Parts: sequence; structure tokens; C-alpha cells
Amino acid sequence: MTEVITAHDLGIVLDAKDERALFKWFVASFLMGKRIQAPIAAKAFHLLVNEHGCDSPDLLARLSHRQLVAILGKAHYVRYDESTATRLSALALRLVNEYGGRFSALYSTHTDRHTFERRLLEFDGVGPKTVEIFMRDAAPVLF
Repeated sequence: MTEVITAHDLGIVLDAKDERALFKWFVASFLMGKRIQAPIAAKAFHLLVNEHGCDSPDLLARLSHRQLVAILGKAHYVRYDESTATRLSALALRLVNEYGGRFSALYSTHTDRHTFERRLLEFDGVGPKTVEIFMRDAAPVLF
């Protein structure tokens, strides 16, 4: 049975007006959405956000590919470290370039959950499992 880790478990208090909290939960969901053990994904999240301060798209986008791979490796997120590093960078850059670095800009124009979920799936590396994890905790505060 897969361990379920919630936003609360990671110390994230979700609020529709809290950009950083929503972004952090999206990153955590992205990491947990891969075929990797949830505790390893949680450790990668903590290293990325708490130790390296990447709690916004701008800050995450500043890390090099090599830095991201090293952080993921330190968390033993090794099976997908290269591809995940590439996709995390792309995710952050897209949020910066297309949404002004504001996670709220991604969902504020969508009044219905289905359209928002389709928008999330447009990010490289975000699949149905990532969306399911993210929406499990985020939907009650967003919709």
C-alpha cells in the first residue's frame, strides 16, 4: 500500500491566496506523482524547499540542472533524477514566463475544476497522478 502524504504532513497550509503554499504543494505533488516512494519524494521536497529555499517559481528556476540533480540525489530520488530535474526547471520557467511567476494566475482564470486540471496536465511531466495528488488537498481551497 502506498503511503499518502498530505500538504499538512509537509507543513503546508493551503489557502487560495497563498502563492507560496500552492506552489510548494504543486512541487510536492509533482515529486510524489512519479513512481517513487512517497517518503523519498517528501525528503526531496524538504531539501528543495526548506534547505534550498525554492518556494517560488522564480527561486526554483534559478537552480541549475546540476544543482537540481544533486538535491534529488541527496534525497535518494535517483531513478528519475535527471528527467525530474529537467521537468522541474521547465515547470518553474513556464510559470515565470507564462504566468508571471504567480501560481494563482494559473487557476484564477478557470472557474471550473475540470478546465484547471486540464491546464495542469499541459505541464511537461505532470500526469493524472500528479493532478490527483495536488487536487486532493488543493481543490477544497480553490473551488
